[in-house]
Amino acid sequence: MSNYLIIGASSGIGKALADNLVNEGHYVFGTFNKTTSVASHRLLDMQALDVLDGEIELINIPEVLDGIIYCPGSINLKPFARIKPESYKEDFDLQVIGAIKVIQKYLSHLKKSENAAIVLFSTVAVQQGFNFHTQVSVSKGAIEGLVKSLSAELAPQVRVNGIAPSLTNTPLASKLLSTEDKIKANGDRHPLKRIGEAEDIANMAAFLLSDKASWITGQIYHVDGGMSQIKA
Repeated sequence: MSNYLIIGASSGIGKALADNLVNEGHYVFGTFNKTTSVASHRLLDMQALDVLDGEIELINIPEVLDGIIYCPGSINLKPFARIKPESYKEDFDLQVIGAIKVIQKYLSHLKKSENAAIVLFSTVAVQQGFNFHTQVSVSKGAIEGLVKSLSAELAPQVRVNGIAPSLTNTPLASKLLSTEDKIKANGDRHPLKRIGEAEDIANMAAFLLSDKASWITGQIYHVDGGMSQIKA
């Protein structure tokens, strides 16, 4: 049984991953912020955390952590001219600085594991370039840089990988998927003709945390229905 810390485990991809890992018999220490959550399984320990509010302070975190997964994100799609510089900073603080604070806080715990891994999240928009995605792509582009640099610095003790999804059916994307017509239209943009589900991304994260990925680090995996690689 392994110990995993999931920041943002109460909703969307984080919740799907927590369920996945618990079902495999692992212990998950999860956090929630705006989405209230109550631990529903003996292997799941949920705590409130706002990564923007000062220091990272969690209780009962074990001395050995086998993985850290950082899920908080935002989807703010606006024309570049209408986005205030402060909005970019807010996203950066949430998605990049928050991840850095958590990793720095618990890096010593990871280094005590025999198979330690970090999983971070980017977006297909970093590689592809989409209209109105500058605010999203700036922070997620930094995440991809963090994955590359941190994986080099922490090897061979800690593996670091990223996942870059396309549009996924989670509460975070609810405004973009509020009707069946929107779901179909967005799905049809992908070669595999559907939008992603939280479990699609969680399955890749679980693989990257596992022993099966013990020779993989510094990678960004595009779990995006084929959007980034092919035209169909």
